[in-house]
Amino acid sequence: MKFKVFDIDPVPKPRQTRSARWKKTASDKRYYAFKDEIKKIGVSVPDSGAHVLFVLKMPLSWTRKKKKEMLHKPHKQRPDVDNMHKALLDSIFKDDAHVWDCRISKIWGHEGKIILITGIETNWIEAFLREIL
Repeated sequence: MKFKVFDIDPVPKPRQTRSARWKKTASDKRYYAFKDEIKKIGVSVPDSGAHVLFVLKMPLSWTRKKKKEMLHKPHKQRPDVDNMHKALLDSIFKDDAHVWDCRISKIWGHEGKIILITGIETNWIEAFLREIL
């Protein structure tokens, strides 16, 4: 198992509307800056056997005590994990249909990061399917 840490604040994919073509919102601008940065640093996700861990920065308004309590705990609020994963894959691939197995998690941290863990065995799926089918 290998892992790579990318020091970049994760961003969810914004809702695309017709007006987004000419009227860029703040979330659109953050998303396009995120896409450019992902391409620049060369992030890649394999077709299978990956775990993408999004580390989201804790709000500045939180007390030191709350930050200590929440460090590395599950992030259970917006942005949704699927929109964050969609933003990452759309940044890397023009068509991401070939990615068929990927685990995604999000946790709290002091700084925003994306941690990509690769080399996770996917052959358990075949054994499981043989067992239940």
